[in-house]
Amino acid sequence: MPSRVEVSLVNYQDSVDAQAVVALLNEYASEPAGGAEPLTSEVKERLVREMAERPHLFSVLAWADEGDTRKAVGLINCVEGFSTFLARPLVNIHDVVVSASHRQRGIAQAMFDFVEREAVRRGACKLTLEVLTGNTSARHLYEKQGFAPYALDPAWGEAMMWQKKI
Repeated sequence: MPSRVEVSLVNYQDSVDAQAVVALLNEYASEPAGGAEPLTSEVKERLVREMAERPHLFSVLAWADEGDTRKAVGLINCVEGFSTFLARPLVNIHDVVVSASHRQRGIAQAMFDFVEREAVRRGACKLTLEVLTGNTSARHLYEKQGFAPYALDPAWGEAMMWQKKI
């Protein structure tokens, strides 16, 4: 169990942070909930450089101190959007990963707390995320954090996230 966990904003220009982002996102992508396909070499090469060029993106890393070593054990990638109904920014939590070896230790909670503080600092009116219906552990975590499906009018039903690849 890590003796101490620190959560911080990612500095995309820092090579240690950049390597941690790629490694953790690759870990997530390789798991069934992430599609069970590791990132391609091309994506690994471009990922952090492309993220750094987009000021509406931010990421947080969780670092665990374990004896003499410091290891990146959690990552959340966020995309700032905009609520037209409230004329304020919103923050979409796009990727959430905690290394398998460090789950059930409060790391996700610490990262969510950090993201919420950052969203408030940016003037955001809400946090959003998407989750696969079969990912029950993630759904329980998100419910514990206060997330829930939403409907503008119950007669119209709950919102759904769809995609169209281009």
